[in-house]
Amino acid sequence: MDEEFKKYSKDFFLSDKQLEEVYNRFNADINKGLGRATNNEADMKCFVTYVQDLPTGEETGQFLGLDLGGTNFRVLLVTLKGHHEANVDAKTYAVPKSIMTGPGEGLFDHIATCLSSFVEEQNLVDSHLPLGFTFSFPCTQLGLTKAILTRWTKGFNCSGVENEDVVRLLNEAIARKGNLRIDVMAVLNDTTGTLMSCAHRNPKCRVGVIIGTGANACYVENVKNIELLDDQHKNKPEIIINVEWGAFGERGALDFILTDYDKEIDKNSLNPSGQIFEKMLSGMYLGELVRLMMIKAIQNNHLFATNAKKFKLLDILTTAKDCFETRYLSEIETDISPNFNRTKRILEERFKVSNASVEDCQKLQFLCECVSKRSAYLVGIGTANLINRVEEKEVVVGVDGSVYRLHPKYETHIKEILRKFVTPDKKYELMLSEDGSGRGAALIAAVASHQKQNGSATPQ
Repeated sequence: MDEEFKKYSKDFFLSDKQLEEVYNRFNADINKGLGRATNNEADMKCFVTYVQDLPTGEETGQFLGLDLGGTNFRVLLVTLKGHHEANVDAKTYAVPKSIMTGPGEGLFDHIATCLSSFVEEQNLVDSHLPLGFTFSFPCTQLGLTKAILTRWTKGFNCSGVENEDVVRLLNEAIARKGNLRIDVMAVLNDTTGTLMSCAHRNPKCRVGVIIGTGANACYVENVKNIELLDDQHKNKPEIIINVEWGAFGERGALDFILTDYDKEIDKNSLNPSGQIFEKMLSGMYLGELVRLMMIKAIQNNHLFATNAKKFKLLDILTTAKDCFETRYLSEIETDISPNFNRTKRILEERFKVSNASVEDCQKLQFLCECVSKRSAYLVGIGTANLINRVEEKEVVVGVDGSVYRLHPKYETHIKEILRKFVTPDKKYELMLSEDGSGRGAALIAAVASHQKQNGSATPQ
């Protein structure tokens, strides 16, 4: 790449000194989040999940998982067989745009209707089914079955839900449906579900990370380090903390590495000044970062300068926000053919650019690599922090999300950072989650049901 072209992406390259500073600021903010007196000053609120028991792998029975966290949601029937074995039947349902931004009652009625349909298809209408509810939005959790939505993210903006208990809203919708025998046993976020799902397979799992449309993490913390926790939950040694790391940087901690593109995305988002860390690394924004760099490079004749379709491409890029989808990064970065056939196909089919030169394809691939690498490095910084906080010396990190699953180099880049920042006394490995947060929700329902039957349930 020539130096003139590199200037469009130079701020995405983080020096070791910058990475170390991000690590230190991240660590300091988590300490604030765990403190009673300092929580209000923290970007990362470190919500207590009230999940204190991980699965043993010996659970049995049938349990439902409901996983809501984006434009689609999943309903799962998880049949646990003991010996770390489970069968999963699942179905995905869409959340129409009108429901995502309409009244909250409409959203929960839609979910209840889909639950009813799923239960009928599984021939379980007359069965009593414990359910775990994965609700992947920032919540203040007040118990295992009570979570107050603090704010919508990921394009949702349903009225009447913020500052309300989402379990109560779900239960009311189930009651309105009238034909369901479903007992909501727990509410959790997707990272907690990922941790639980992986812990069912490997008991050393202590960290859960999601890098998909959104981004977040959780980890197992010693109760003595959590000032926010009331005494009735300190009778067990550990508890899962929902970090809500997407909010990191809202008070300026990341200003020193923000690019002009990051600032533009934030300014034009549904939640300006919010979820800064998430906007730098999650799938909802990676393609948009590339789009903004492409526009600037094309306008200055440093990209597609000699292509006859240049102005058509520029018109599409400037008028169709989000037209450069994040999945294109994965496809373009895996394009190792000498003629960049995959990249050319995307340019022709989506952007009406024919006869793209190899040089332009190389430049576009370079922009994609800059964005995805920074994303993975920042995820690595956060993950290293959490690994170092876990008391065990051997730590499995459960990971899920479309960016992690589909991007060809993402895991490699994360591991580069882990090698730099995880303390030498720790052994760690990354584990891809199976059926992710939905399966984890059902597992929490199983653990909670077992506790309830044995009279040892966590306070609700």
